[in-house]
Amino acid sequence: MIFIKPALFALLAINAGIYAAAGRFSEGLDAWAWVALLILFEIETRCAQWTRVPRNAFVLDLLRLAAAAAVTVAAFSFIRENEWLDAVNAWLWIGVVVVLELQVRAPALMMRHHRSVALVSSLLYAALAVVAAIWLAQGDWFEGYDAALWIAAFALIELDLLRLAASPADKISN
Repeated sequence: MIFIKPALFALLAINAGIYAAAGRFSEGLDAWAWVALLILFEIETRCAQWTRVPRNAFVLDLLRLAAAAAVTVAAFSFIRENEWLDAVNAWLWIGVVVVLELQVRAPALMMRHHRSVALVSSLLYAALAVVAAIWLAQGDWFEGYDAALWIAAFALIELDLLRLAASPADKISN
């Protein structure tokens, strides 16, 4: 179980390299920016004490802003390129990140609206699964495989956030 996340991260980094080498510029930018965001979320959930150091928090915020800007540029590029399935996928993921950011930055608010947050998260992940299924149905196996990996990786981070929110002792020990 301990090796699942590192294996997912490694596979996603390999996929990002493939997109950067063989795909459109927007695909490579999108993939690497998402890998960066994924790592930043992992740092946030695993190293809470370290991220509270002001200089570290500042650097993480800058990195998150740069990655978010790259994701947004790629999402608009997909629209400009008429890559509608890529665009829908990108904007759904942006929705997932908004929910995750709120869970990290406003946990009390998210707990007060737990059912609504859970519903929105479920709908976003279900829509992402539909996008992955469409790619698979179209015979675009790499896109479908990559989409499934991303869903698994972010679902694991969501589970970590739920675990941390439910257990104050874990928050202190991290």
